[in-house]
Amino acid sequence: MTSCHQLFPQDKNYILKEVQSDLQPLLLDRLVSKVKQTYLAQSNPLGLEDDTVKKIKACRQFTLDHLDIFYWELAGVFRYRIGSNQLEFIFSGKSQYDKYHDDWYDAFDIWMEDFLISPYFVRAVLEMSILAPSNRAALLAKDRMKVYLSQYFNLKVYKFKGIVPIVAA
Repeated sequence: MTSCHQLFPQDKNYILKEVQSDLQPLLLDRLVSKVKQTYLAQSNPLGLEDDTVKKIKACRQFTLDHLDIFYWELAGVFRYRIGSNQLEFIFSGKSQYDKYHDDWYDAFDIWMEDFLISPYFVRAVLEMSILAPSNRAALLAKDRMKVYLSQYFNLKVYKFKGIVPIVAA
């Protein structure tokens, strides 16, 4: 038994964090694939092939390491927004794990579609996963992603304070 289950086993956040951890590679891979498709459709509708487009089209294995912070901040926002930490009664016959799996997958999918509307978001994901995953541009893109999330949800994610609503002056 892991230590987190010894603290408060009826806290659904333990199950939800496990689901989010299990889904991370799949969801981030889907995100980058969708970003790739969106960029090619929106930014290159004529299908002209310059070096950038060739690099994007040729990339099959994405670098997902730089997207970890974005993913876990988004996962934290999801846990923050769903409120109560008590397990629910589920009458459909699904396990708690399966219910939270479906809920997180669906929420990520909906948010991903909204995020793909922003060319800044698309460019930042490309920089972190395909175009420049090993240089300073990826680090700058991480910062832009944090700002994007803060603006989108009107929340600020702090490492030690947690998630705090942004209050306009």
